[in-house]
Amino acid sequence: MNSIAAEEFRIKDKAAFEVLFRSQYSMLCGYANTFLKDADASEEIVQEVMFKIWINRDSVHITSSIHSYLFRAVRNGCMNLLKHLEVREDYKAWNQVVGSGLEHSPEDFMIVSELEQRIREAIDHLPLERRKIFILSRYDGLTYAEIATKLGISIKTVENQMGKALKTLREELAEYLPWLILFFFDIFRN
Repeated sequence: MNSIAAEEFRIKDKAAFEVLFRSQYSMLCGYANTFLKDADASEEIVQEVMFKIWINRDSVHITSSIHSYLFRAVRNGCMNLLKHLEVREDYKAWNQVVGSGLEHSPEDFMIVSELEQRIREAIDHLPLERRKIFILSRYDGLTYAEIATKLGISIKTVENQMGKALKTLREELAEYLPWLILFFFDIFRN
């Protein structure tokens, strides 16, 4: 498959992309599965890599072979997912050990209730499109690629809007930061 030149991706050649996708997909999924040991997650990583290449085809400049580029991108995607899962599992373990022995005072519940209200207000103050992207990501659990597809925008736009939304929320909720960290970990863990 190394016969497709990197230059072909700088033009809008759908046929070349389809050939690349069909010829590399199974091999890349198998490669991802060596890291993840989960066929569905492996396919999702490969699909996201291929989606990003297609969406960013005008700006992606591949200096190595496409084959090497794809394998490196899939490996990076797998490593990012594994890091995320490790952090989530560490938090779950920590929460079970620490959280099980904690007594919650009425004041704690008041702070959490107030925090929930402030979070809703801060989200409501976001510009409409930014708010949609934030809710689709954080509450509906969609990936950036899924949000981009659903809203008909680029992944880069989703990334930029999420960054701006998180910055705004951090600024508006700065006084609640310690509680906010615990609250968001609790809401978004599965």
